[in-house]
Amino acid sequence: MGKQHKKIIKRSRRKQYLKRKNEQAKSSVVRKESAPAKKTVKKAAAKKAATKKTAAKKTAKKAATKKVAAKKTAKKAAKKAAPKKDEE
Repeated sequence: MGKQHKKIIKRSRRKQYLKRKNEQAKSSVVRKESAPAKKTVKKAAAKKAATKKTAAKKTAKKAATKKVAAKKTAKKAAKKAAPKKDEE
């Protein structure tokens, strides 16, 4: 009788252990989501830097398009001002 009793106790203790382990794992996942306040600050700073970079790129792109547009208008004006060659 004694051996059977020990087996039942082992099984019940193992069930309790696994239950505790699973609960701990679930609670640690929740803690990981709520705890990293420092990471959110870093992410916000990174976002600001990224927006500054994209803004700088946009302004550079606008300036480049303005230069291209200015060149096109200069070419058109040069064509109009230059005398046309008549074919004979």
